[in-house]
Amino acid sequence: MSEFSVPYENNEKLKILVNRIKNDVELNTLWKASNIIAIDRLGYNDHGPVHVKIVANLALRMLRILINKGIVPGVVKNYGMKNEDAEIIVTLASALHDIGHAIHRTEHEDNSLVLAVPIIDRLLEGIYEEEEKTIIKAETLHAIFSHRANIIPLTIEAGIVKIADALDMEEGRARIPFKIGKINIHSVSALAIKEVSVMEGDKKPLKIRIKMRNSAGIFQVDELLKNKIETSGIKDLIEVIAEVVGQEEEKIVDRVEF
Repeated sequence: MSEFSVPYENNEKLKILVNRIKNDVELNTLWKASNIIAIDRLGYNDHGPVHVKIVANLALRMLRILINKGIVPGVVKNYGMKNEDAEIIVTLASALHDIGHAIHRTEHEDNSLVLAVPIIDRLLEGIYEEEEKTIIKAETLHAIFSHRANIIPLTIEAGIVKIADALDMEEGRARIPFKIGKINIHSVSALAIKEVSVMEGDKKPLKIRIKMRNSAGIFQVDELLKNKIETSGIKDLIEVIAEVVGQEEEKIVDRVEF
């Protein structure tokens, strides 16, 4: 089974959920199948267990920082539930948002919704009574759907998942397409990203710091991440700092021929 994990701290519901995710055969197989489509058939980067673990940890960290800054999650504000329930939502949505790749990359957000419904029901069984389980399911599906590029999330939780998905941009993420010869602005700019950090902000509640080893990484920040933040519904809560580190920029590509 997978190595999926997040720091559940004092959230006992989250502890149970994570253990179930780790041992769920269907979900783990869908992650595997998603990578067959994304990596083996399309030559893209990871959209399986490594990606979802990174996204879940980034999303949970972002949520906890915002809560500590006094930001109220949607499930708390609108349904009177608890912060720990918001943690369940961002973790579940992170784990399930890309399983639609097992069907096809195109419209994978919609595909993910179809596959996610019975999995959510199974994973939440016994953790919540029926009404609360239905609320958690609806909010999780909203977050999955809202990670589509042109959709504006309507909750803090969904906005967080959308941004966390885009923050999986460190250099290791680009190695698969780069190694198989996909030398383009997407793979080169991703290789330029050395480190992504999420922390409490100075000017805004949340700060994202991106360290680059080459200025080509600006493409990832300005063309990809910026768009996700602009359409996240929570852009006013976030500041982004991207900078080239080191005395000199590192060379990524020597030569390109076509």
